[in-house]
Amino acid sequence: MPDAALEIEGLVKRYRDRAVVDGLSLVAARAQVTAVLGPNGAGKTTTIECCEGLRRPDAGSVRVLGLDPARDGGLLRPRVGVMLQDGGLPTGARAGEVLRHVAALHAHPIDPGRLAAELGLAPVLTTTVRRLSGGQRQRLALALAVVGHPEIVFLDEPTAGLDPQGRLAVWSLIRTLREAGVAVVLTTHLMDEAERLADHVVVVDAGRVVAEGSPAELTRGADVLQFAGPPALDLTTLRAALPEGVIAGEPVPGRYVVEGQQVPLGPGAVATVTAWCAAHGVLPEGLALGRRTLEDVFLDLTGRALR
Repeated sequence: MPDAALEIEGLVKRYRDRAVVDGLSLVAARAQVTAVLGPNGAGKTTTIECCEGLRRPDAGSVRVLGLDPARDGGLLRPRVGVMLQDGGLPTGARAGEVLRHVAALHAHPIDPGRLAAELGLAPVLTTTVRRLSGGQRQRLALALAVVGHPEIVFLDEPTAGLDPQGRLAVWSLIRTLREAGVAVVLTTHLMDEAERLADHVVVVDAGRVVAEGSPAELTRGADVLQFAGPPALDLTTLRAALPEGVIAGEPVPGRYVVEGQQVPLGPGAVATVTAWCAAHGVLPEGLALGRRTLEDVFLDLTGRALR
């Protein structure tokens, strides 16, 4: 894949006798946002740490910009941006000093003042890091990850704890990076964030890729009719009356979903549902027809139980 910035093939990483990453493969392209999604413990953080050279794989291969991050860290460091949840920021330094210092370490940095303005940090550049709010620290960590004009950037939960205005600023910067040809590898628990930003989504569970594709591909053909009603309704006669390819279920007690699997629901299916409700004395509260979301797909793939 000539435009691949990241190539992982058969990655395995074990802790003691347990494979946290178990034969995982994925590709992230330049000028695209690749979202790596998975529940807690799925192996995504360990995978990204192998990409960043922080951990060595037990098997398989990782290539970042064609290089091995474990062996070629010195060559990759100027070309790769990394944003971690805990940014390890020097709390006694002023925000602007930290940003300018990191920019000076790179040959062709983004202008620190412009970057600070884009992320709403201009008013706090003279403030020490310890006095920044959590959201300001988060945005500063992002600025430090991208100020060196990287070819690929790894962003771990970049909008965690941000207010809506902060999220919009971060999303705008991520889109700007993509337009500039940067490969953005994003981990997030926010499904709407992945759906809005990602060109390619990789869903990871139990250390393996369980699905991948664009948000549109993963949710294609998935019209959904949802309503609330008394829990544990017998759906046998409803299922029998629905057209072929349309299913009905109760994913959580009292919440009912009628879904077209690779077929549109159509007016007939909607009429069947409402007629069935009327015949069984069910008032379908919040009846709504819409598209299946990435969160729906994610929960179907990885389950709804807490981990």
